[in-house]
Amino acid sequence: MSSPSAGKAYCDGPLKRSVDIVGAFVGLLLLLPLFLLVATLVAAGSGWPVLFVQERVGRHGRRFRLVKFRTMQRHSETGLPITGSGDPRVTTIGRLLRATKLDELPQLVNVIRGEMSLVGPRPEVPQYVRIYSADQRRVLDTRPGLTDPATVFFRDEESLLGNLEDVNKDRYYRDEILPRKLAMNLEYLDRASLGYDLALLLRTLWAILAPFPR
Repeated sequence: MSSPSAGKAYCDGPLKRSVDIVGAFVGLLLLLPLFLLVATLVAAGSGWPVLFVQERVGRHGRRFRLVKFRTMQRHSETGLPITGSGDPRVTTIGRLLRATKLDELPQLVNVIRGEMSLVGPRPEVPQYVRIYSADQRRVLDTRPGLTDPATVFFRDEESLLGNLEDVNKDRYYRDEILPRKLAMNLEYLDRASLGYDLALLLRTLWAILAPFPR
């Protein structure tokens, strides 16, 4: 297991960034046909635009524009920034994209830009970052990622939130889910290494392909 200082050194170092750049470029090249297919399905199902851009908080608290394939109806940006299963804002193709995490693939562009990493704490919207404690804000010491330990553990998050009213959904996310995610990501920062990142990428792929345990 890496020491906290070793984990931070890896997150800040050239090896992680080099892996991010190579991995993102290779991913974009290999997945280009899939990108075109998904874009076509989104456009056919609910029109243009096919991409959704949202402000998130990244490294050192800097805000950036995160890119996804659009999974909600057009002009449905209002309301909670979190969704549960059965959310009427989500399109038919959007449900498939969310279940398979294919909607996240355009963030490879964010990785190339240096705004994100392949592995790192998932970036939150500003309204949730504002309630972080001083210790929780340490997750902002590194680039946010496409996946992290919490992504794997809470892969059925939408099911957990699906049966709650919006006010209860927001409260449950703030009080129960978000603190656990942040705790997992703080542990990631202490343990971070190339081997751990590769293991998390494989665990994420398995979590997408495997059925939920509950």
